[in-house]
Amino acid sequence: MPAPIPVELCLHDPAWEELACAEAARLMAAIPAIITVHHIGSTAIPDICAKPIIDLLPVVSSHAELENSRRAIEALGYAWWGEYGLAGRRYCTFDDPLTGRRKVQLHCYEADAPQIARHLAFRDYLRSRPDLARAYENEKIRCRDLHPLDSHAYTDCKDAWIRRIEAEALSALQNVVKD
Repeated sequence: MPAPIPVELCLHDPAWEELACAEAARLMAAIPAIITVHHIGSTAIPDICAKPIIDLLPVVSSHAELENSRRAIEALGYAWWGEYGLAGRRYCTFDDPLTGRRKVQLHCYEADAPQIARHLAFRDYLRSRPDLARAYENEKIRCRDLHPLDSHAYTDCKDAWIRRIEAEALSALQNVVKD
């Protein structure tokens, strides 16, 4: 299990999108099990503060194929953490070799996993609703202020807010599909 890290929130950096695209390309070139890679998390939502850590969601053909590529993932500099508390996910982290600071987190899911729709709906809903994006930023700041040195507690603190908005986002998405 990765140790908790201090919670640093930074102003949105437009370079995060470029970094996400470059890392996605690097992963897809090295790992045959990866079908596509989505940029998720706060760094994928313009104009809100975020931890300067890129969250990527690689969609994989199967976890078995991904696990067969574990050495290749580790050769790219990632630490492999397995499910890490979420059934159906494979979690990997990449820390800068010079500074030791976390740079990228991978949340790998099989192509038919419902978690993919949940993550993308949340991201897209906040992108389309600046008012909610700002409310999320306020929740992040509140949780950072409560847990400045513990990224795990910070994540737990935001969980109820995120679950509520995810449900709203998925409902809105289903209504669009029906229309």
